[in-house]
This record gives sequence, structure tokens and C-alpha cells, in this order.
Amino acid sequence: MLRKSLLSIGLLIGILFLSIADLTAQTSLTREQLEKQKAEVQARLQEFDKILKQTTATKKNSLGELNAVTRQFQTQTRLVNTLDRELKLIDKEINETETKIANLESQLKELKAEYGRMIYNASKLNRGLSIVSFVFSSANFNQLYARLMYLKQYTDSRKQQAAQIEKLSLELIDQRALLDAKKVDKEKVLVEEQQERAELDKLKKAQQGIVNTLASKEKDIQRQITATKKQQDQLNRMIKKVIEDEIKRAEAAAKKENSTATKASGSSMPMTPEVAALSNSFAGNKGRLPWPVETGFISQGYGSYPHPTLKGIMLESDGLYIRTQPNSNVRSVFDGTVTKITTMPGYGGTVIIKHGEYYTMYSKLKTITVKTGQTISAKDVIGQVATGADGEAEVHFQTWKGLTVMNPSAWLTSK
Repeated sequence: MLRKSLLSIGLLIGILFLSIADLTAQTSLTREQLEKQKAEVQARLQEFDKILKQTTATKKNSLGELNAVTRQFQTQTRLVNTLDRELKLIDKEINETETKIANLESQLKELKAEYGRMIYNASKLNRGLSIVSFVFSSANFNQLYARLMYLKQYTDSRKQQAAQIEKLSLELIDQRALLDAKKVDKEKVLVEEQQERAELDKLKKAQQGIVNTLASKEKDIQRQITATKKQQDQLNRMIKKVIEDEIKRAEAAAKKENSTATKASGSSMPMTPEVAALSNSFAGNKGRLPWPVETGFISQGYGSYPHPTLKGIMLESDGLYIRTQPNSNVRSVFDGTVTKITTMPGYGGTVIIKHGEYYTMYSKLKTITVKTGQTISAKDVIGQVATGADGEAEVHFQTWKGLTVMNPSAWLTSK
């Protein structure tokens, strides 16, 4: 009976501590992920603030400003949502910790009661005799030996159970301290969430103010978008002409050298070993390419879609518009060769870089520091961003595979 009691208590304590350890590990991992996400969003908001503050003196109610404020509002919303999830997680952790404490208290109470029953049962077995009397009142040597073994087992069991009671008591102390710490964490996050929500409300008002102003200028905005679309079409025709010329030169060279170069699927570019190696390397880094500027945010994305805040306004782009700080360096996103340097209406200085069968294009540059035919490496500076009349410094960035334009967001590392 005594052995069974000790075994059941030991098993119960073991399961209890394993459960606590497992839950703590899972909670810790989730909290780490949330903290990392929050830090990343806060870093992005700091970039927004730094970039937008530099144009405060010259900014006006423009489509570009609305796009920037809208992106800032979206990022601020992400931060508030992250803090809300963190609060819910802390509440869950507090509830789980309170449950653990209640279970520990119950287990400790049961353990102490079992300990008392063990002592009582032991006293009944030796009929109230002292330990010495109990041993030496044995009828024979075998009984003496059996009683000695019983006393040893009894002593060991009592020590083990006392140690378990102490261990459980210490765990209870730790869990109570953890509960207090979590309540402090909750108060801190709650204050932070309230502050960030107030900032979100300010951004919402600023956004609505610009929307109200621009709503009365819908025709002007439509004309602006139409003019930009024409400029972008002209830019794309230039890019296609450059790529077509590159393909013709590569085909002529391959024919002249009787090359066995093949053509890649979906591309007209002859795939010599050198072209194939660079193309494969570029493709293998999809989603990991560095941004063409060190700091910045996407003010207008790739594709055709309704404006997120202006009704009736459609945005269309074959690349990304990346808002950055004035005079920022513009960098190549990968190893390659400068294929074309030109100036385009509405887009200023423009550089096209070849990466095997892939091409990247960088426009809206005020200075260009590379030359046609120059071999460059990833992150090499190719020029500086231009700043418009409204104080906005913005790079236009495109990616192509042969004559097919691609979504640059899929190629750049996420921010």
C-alpha cells in the first residue's frame, strides 16, 4: 500500500512538471515570434517617419503624399493588430498560469495529505513501538532483516516525498512570481497599444484630410494618371527594344561562333553556359534580392488595382515605386552588366542592367555613376535618386525575364 501511494504520487508530480515545461516552451516561442514581428513593424514605421519628415516643408495634398500616408496607415494598423494579439496572448498566459497555480496548490495539498497517511500507516504497522524496539522485538533473524529493510524503504520514501513537497512548493513560488511578471507585462503592452492606437487615429485623420482635398480634383488626378501611363508605356517600349537588341546580338554571336547554345523556356535569349549560370543564380535568389535603396517603402505596387482610399481611381504600374530619403544611393540588386543608360520623360535618368536572361531597370535618378557595358556586383551604387518638385524622392524599379515583365515584389527580400 505504501509503495503504491509513493509510486502514484511520483508519477503525478512527473506528469505535472513535464506539462508545465512543455506549455512554457510553446508560450515562449509564440511570444518571441510576436516580439520579432513587432520590432520589424516598428523599424518600418521609423523608416516612414524619417522619410516623410524630410518632405514636411514641401509636401502638399498630392496623390504621392496620399499613397505614402496610406502605406504608413497600413503599417501602423499592423503594429496595433500585433499589440492586440500580444495582449490576447498575455491574457491567455495569465489564465494558464493561474490554472497551473491552482493545480499546484491542489497537488501540494494532496501530497502533504498522502505524506501524513504514509506516516500514520507506518505507525500502525509497528504498533506504536519506537524504531529500536520495533527492530529488536523481532521473533527471529529473518523478521529482523525484513524490518530493517522496511525501515530503510520507509526512510528513503519519506525523504523522497519530502523532497517532492519542497520541489512543488518552490515551483508554486516561481509560478506566482511569473504571474506577477505577466501582469506587469500586460500593463506595459496595454499602455503601448493605447499610444499606438492614438497614433493610428491621427494618421486616419491626416489620410481623410488628403482624401477630402483630392476628391474635388478627380479629373486632375485622372489626367495625371493618364499622363503617367503614357510615360510608362514609352518607358516599357524602350526596355523591350533594348532587350530585343540584346537578343539579336546574342543570336548573331551564337551563329557566328557555331554555338550550341539553347534557348530557355519562355525566353528568346540564347543560353550559353555563361548566360545560363548567371540566369540560374538570379532565379535562385528569388525573394532574397536586396532592395535598390537601403531604406524606403513601396508607395505604389505592381499591377492594376483600385486606389485603397480614393474611389473611382485605378492605379497601374509595371514595377514598384519606392519612396526613400532624398539623395539616397540607388544600387544594383544583383551581379550583371549595364546594358542601357538613358533619360526618359517623367522618369529622368534610367539604367537597365542585364543578369543573364533577366533584366532590372532603375529610373528617376538624378545622377548616374556607371557606364554602358560596365560589369557590376550586387549592391554596387549606380546613381542617386532624384527629388521631385513636391520633395518626394522616389525610385521606379522593374524586373524582366526576356520580354516578359515580372512583379518585383516577388524577387526582393521582404520588409
